[in-house]
Amino acid sequence: MSIERPSIGKFVGRSPRALWARLAIWAPLAILAPLAPGPLLLPALAQTSAVTPPPLSAYGELPDVERAAISPSGDRVVLLTKVRGERVLLAIQDQTTPLRVVRVGDMKIRSVRWVGEDRLLLIAGETIDLPANFTTDKYEANVAQIIPVDDRARGGVVFADDPRYFDGIIGNYGVREIDGEYYGFFGTMEFVRGDRRTGSRQWRFDHGRPFLYRVNLHDFDVERVDGPAREGHSRDRLIDARGALAFTLDVNDNSGAWQISNRSGRKIAEGKQARGAVWLVGLNYDGSQAIYAERGEDRTYYWEIGQTGGEPAAFLDDVDFEQLFFDRATGHLMGYTIGEGETERHVFFDPALEDKAERVRQAFSGGESWISGWTSDLSDVIVRTSGNGDSGTIYGVDLATNRANALAYARIAIEPQHVGPISTFAYTARDGLEMDGILTTPPGVEPQNLPVVVLPHGGPHSADLPVFDWWAQAFAARGYAVWQPNFRGSTNRDTAFARAGYGEWGRKMQTDKTDGLMALAEAGIVDPERACIVGASYGGYAALAGVTIEQGIYRCAVAVAPVSDLRAMYREDYRASGRDRTTKVALREQLGDPDLWDAVSPRRLAQRADAPIMLIHGVDDTIVPYSHSTQMADKLDDADKPYELVTLDGEDHWLSLSLTRQQMLANAMRWVETHNPAD
Repeated sequence: MSIERPSIGKFVGRSPRALWARLAIWAPLAILAPLAPGPLLLPALAQTSAVTPPPLSAYGELPDVERAAISPSGDRVVLLTKVRGERVLLAIQDQTTPLRVVRVGDMKIRSVRWVGEDRLLLIAGETIDLPANFTTDKYEANVAQIIPVDDRARGGVVFADDPRYFDGIIGNYGVREIDGEYYGFFGTMEFVRGDRRTGSRQWRFDHGRPFLYRVNLHDFDVERVDGPAREGHSRDRLIDARGALAFTLDVNDNSGAWQISNRSGRKIAEGKQARGAVWLVGLNYDGSQAIYAERGEDRTYYWEIGQTGGEPAAFLDDVDFEQLFFDRATGHLMGYTIGEGETERHVFFDPALEDKAERVRQAFSGGESWISGWTSDLSDVIVRTSGNGDSGTIYGVDLATNRANALAYARIAIEPQHVGPISTFAYTARDGLEMDGILTTPPGVEPQNLPVVVLPHGGPHSADLPVFDWWAQAFAARGYAVWQPNFRGSTNRDTAFARAGYGEWGRKMQTDKTDGLMALAEAGIVDPERACIVGASYGGYAALAGVTIEQGIYRCAVAVAPVSDLRAMYREDYRASGRDRTTKVALREQLGDPDLWDAVSPRRLAQRADAPIMLIHGVDDTIVPYSHSTQMADKLDDADKPYELVTLDGEDHWLSLSLTRQQMLANAMRWVETHNPAD
């Protein structure tokens, strides 16, 4: 569940030392000796053979390789992977030689990147309970730590050594090399000392609006670069290649009025966006102009403006780009990708870079692939692939030698023959709107009259693509067709299609899913009498709606971290924003007329449930509160309806932990197999 523009700076704090105590998971990381790599071998290419399907854990556990990043020279790669069953960061030289292995356990790692050639910047999450006087009950804090790869490099946690600062980061604005030193630019809260009321000299919270700091990533010295936004405002920033503040964007969270200022603080552009849906994208090719975006009624508009202001110029007007490439060393735009499939191509400012990007695209044109990491000159890139016959592969590509080497496999136990066929299925909704979805069928089985699991995505502003999906493939491996509809409101088409979902929760967005199911049945692929609906977040809402708002369609429902009541969701999100008017406008627009919310809220329709419901929810969910499931369970219990509530201790909204993710999948599979057997 999400809104169009998440609010920032609403967290109101706690002592930084208290946070450090809660982040005890970091302490062992700094003092553990590296694992002795020994005779470490990267996975060999999977061989096709007649084997039984992998265990369910092969799908439910975190991938064998979660993340990969390439160093500035291209000579080194780091993988967030597993070595002898342990989850680790593995740094390797020249794609073959292990440099360092560092245990990370069950840390919720959000990103990893290189800082020069000898250290890594790791961002990880931690859920914090907040006191009753805050705008939300839980907060997902991010913490930044430097991990040395070479013995001479120093490691440490950003902001951890000074009581003036909150230990977490609120905004990551990049890393720059300046005169041989690397600096990270992070936002965080600044504490004040003393309280006139009590006479205390302790550090205390003042406000939750983040300052911007330059942190020396060698000695962790901190220097303030920019002050916080004004009260009732949000602020975003762009940092230039030399580490100076180049542009700032301030948005009034109540009126939606916004302005962009240049490096001297002078206003160079302004406007008003009722939903607050305006943001900085990055710096242009030479760094002289800011690229910013504003979401309109029918599309998103992109603009460029320089330091002197004036009339902004349209950026890539009428170009439907898929991906933007930025130089992480400077923050400058490098190029972009347009089109998709056979028509996709790369456009770069530098013809030499464009040639390299096109060579990579052509080399991997046979399936779903994307460039996930690159050096500034594109001499070395990381490419990830996924799809039919491929549960996920990470390649290192050397453009100087025209070689692509498979570095690792995302799920070693799931070999090509285990991957169920993936295809895009087009259909027409009952009101004539054309749409599609992703169909996954069991490997080695004729796709005819199959039992089916309808698996709508979350968001709802998201989309499913023809790639390997661990949840869909787990069901397919056990004999089910899996249908992932890209219903109206999804982001796989234009802005108008995404906006067509506004006000349609439980209405056309719901019948879109059913219409796709019936189209598959008409094609003879699935048996509509043997269907269950399963989903998470908004998809969890859709699962509940499928057996309350809709009836007579599904044999069972599994709702993971579901929204169960629209009015409750509205109140929670509005409160968490600090009761900003822009959030209110965005929520009202997305959810439609408040007078109609109760009619499409499953919690209020529990007595209509016509199939068994399983509710699964993490207690540390900061996006959809755990109470959405417990209160839905209470209503089902009152109505004497069959249900089961599964609690995931320590888990967040994103199923970040391997054990609880497996717990979720095992219970969801048990529920579906019990109420809708595949054989």
